[in-house]
Amino acid sequence: MAFALLRRYQRSLHRETAPIPYGAGALDCVVLDPVQLPLHRAEVSVRDADGREVVHGQTDPHGRFATTVAPGEYSLAVTADGLQPVRRAFQSADGVRTSLDPVTMEPAPAPAMPAPGRWRIDPDHTAVRFIARHIGLAEVHGRFNRFEGTLWIGETMDDSRLDVVIDTSSIDTGVAQRDEHLRSAEFLNVAGFPYMQFTSERFAHRGGSRWTVHGVLNLHGVSRNISLDTRYLGIGTGIMGETRAACSATTELHREDFTLDWRSMIRRGIAMIGATIRIELDIQAVPDQ
Repeated sequence: MAFALLRRYQRSLHRETAPIPYGAGALDCVVLDPVQLPLHRAEVSVRDADGREVVHGQTDPHGRFATTVAPGEYSLAVTADGLQPVRRAFQSADGVRTSLDPVTMEPAPAPAMPAPGRWRIDPDHTAVRFIARHIGLAEVHGRFNRFEGTLWIGETMDDSRLDVVIDTSSIDTGVAQRDEHLRSAEFLNVAGFPYMQFTSERFAHRGGSRWTVHGVLNLHGVSRNISLDTRYLGIGTGIMGETRAACSATTELHREDFTLDWRSMIRRGIAMIGATIRIELDIQAVPDQ
């Protein structure tokens, strides 16, 4: 059934695609997942014979990618989370539409997991960043400079847990006056709540290198459930020969969930940080000897 739909879709492409611009060739391809279904949002890169990227984009909801390029020889690379990259060579000719055979992607091997035991988050190789809107216009980028955390790896990830404590007074947006205001009672109130804490005892594997880390964030005296969209980057070796595990993670926080009332600030003319704040984490951990 999937192949029949794909064949009908490919035939419709030739009837519905736009004319090829003068002096260019066209490329069409369809990307399929391991069970032969169209793969949405796969990353596609087209490079010329000198290795320069000339086109970058994503597949549409039907798994299709289409572009035009100057005549010449090219390589196409397709990547997607949890799947092995696929590369194809093709040649573009003036006025010719090149349709590649369907690109079927296979599962990528899972990276090695950290060894069971206690791991310490390395603050020198870890970043806790945030991005927010300033009065609905430009983005404000900041970070917290002081934090510590421990990761306990069990025999399985189901038996693992994480605990991170962040010093709220270490907030840093690069503007001293703004940072003082963010530390005040009108926002973080670092005098009353000197730390925020995230704890988790649930790590859900989403396939490949993707995980969701479910936990509780205590901020401003309020506890809320949040989930970290996490990409596990694997195990490596540092310059001193130490073993390191790395991951990146993102989430979004809503200020009102933590009683940070931005509306009252606006009424008083203190509009600074938007209601939604994106958190970005780059984490390295080392065995805690």
